[in-house]
Amino acid sequence: MIKLLRILLCSSVLSVGLLANANAALETRLGGLAVYDTDIDITWLADADYAKTSGYDADGVMSWPDAKAWAAGLSIEGVTDWRLPAADTSCAGYNCSHSEMGHLYYDELRRDVASYSFFSNIRYYFEGFDHFYWTGTEFTSELGWIFFFDTGHQGAGGDVPHYGFAWAVHDGDVGAGLVPEPEMYVLMSIGLFALFGFRRLRQQS
Repeated sequence: MIKLLRILLCSSVLSVGLLANANAALETRLGGLAVYDTDIDITWLADADYAKTSGYDADGVMSWPDAKAWAAGLSIEGVTDWRLPAADTSCAGYNCSHSEMGHLYYDELRRDVASYSFFSNIRYYFEGFDHFYWTGTEFTSELGWIFFFDTGHQGAGGDVPHYGFAWAVHDGDVGAGLVPEPEMYVLMSIGLFALFGFRRLRQQS
């Protein structure tokens, strides 16, 4: 009986740990190449300067049309249909947390500094000047809304010379069809431990 209680206790600890992981806001995907935000159901490319590190662009600084074309043409581990993040045009300035970049900045990164470890190469400056990230939300036919990751400022249209960085995002969970959901692991572990426990009880009776 003592052994059975130990088994059930271990099962409970494992289940709690898995459920905690299931409730985490940020989860790695595609072997660490992407990060899923469970809060707003989008997946970020883990490398925030992939346009440069992949060799697509020499310095990663692009016009808005070029940034949109780059994101749309991405294929990461066979996953396509990437895009630039969406902005909430009802808010300009600071604390615009309803935009996708604003949510990442204010609700994930600033709330928990450890969340930065999910990402690499977040850009703040270029050639000594503050530089922004493009969003996919249009301001004019040639300019999109922008976001500064050094200050959390969201604006419309960019500044001269209208060049910024690009960070790709994908709708939904790109890893949903590749690995079982954490909740499924919990149910499977509880079921297996329960079956084992019942067998032990029958053997002892």
